[in-house]
Amino acid sequence: MSVVAVALKCVDLRPEIDPLTGTVRHDRRSSGLSLADAAALEWALRLGEAWELPVTAITAGPPEAEGVLREAAALGAARLVRVPAEAGAPSEAVALALGPPLGGAVVVCCGDYSADRGSGSVPAFLAGQLEAAQALGLAGLTPEGAGVLVGQRRLDGGRRERLRVSAPAVISVEPGAARLRRAPLSGLMTAGQAAIETADAGAVTDRHRRVHVLRTAPYRPRPRTLPPPSGGSPRDRLLELTGSETERTPPRVVRATPEEAADELIRYLKDQGYLS
Repeated sequence: MSVVAVALKCVDLRPEIDPLTGTVRHDRRSSGLSLADAAALEWALRLGEAWELPVTAITAGPPEAEGVLREAAALGAARLVRVPAEAGAPSEAVALALGPPLGGAVVVCCGDYSADRGSGSVPAFLAGQLEAAQALGLAGLTPEGAGVLVGQRRLDGGRRERLRVSAPAVISVEPGAARLRRAPLSGLMTAGQAAIETADAGAVTDRHRRVHVLRTAPYRPRPRTLPPPSGGSPRDRLLELTGSETERTPPRVVRATPEEAADELIRYLKDQGYLS
């Protein structure tokens, strides 16, 4: 049966951090949907209404994560699925476990990144698992014919990219892509009794990680390869390597009107080869 699916994650929206030790403390009472996942849920509901398809909500996590599924049920999700997983399981393992229950989904909606780890890699892994098209980081959507939608994605320089995506597809949306609707009173009253399936996907733990991060450090560009110095004495070779005797344009202070300063900047950029 064809469905529209949404992958949700239960995260602590207000974690407490010890200022001395840096220990992060989580509270179930402040857990829920991130803004990106809320936008994904709203778009799943809109696509289900536009294409007249039921909506399946799925999450990976412990039993405490079922709260986000009941929130989706209150808004109209027809099927709720939880895949048992440990907290902090790697993205590839989570996508591997979410894949089988999502077989047959026309479109799987995801948030572009979670509020805790923020890697944004689960949608890409999930698309590979389902062998589906992917359109990630969308700022807006427009459903067309059944199984076809047009997404809008941000580019550098304030530009926008329009993508036409056909089913099956996995999409991820920005937090501002949509505002989640309010649940009706009838939905809130029945959500607590909604049946939640527990998918048997095996234990999703950190052992499934194929790539382990050994060290995290600031980005450092690779060193340039320089030709060997041709000088004879150590002093000459050192001067050639450091470029100490290379002629350079000395800095200068320009005092001018705005128009003259702009002309001076353009002249400098042309001299340096940035402008033709």
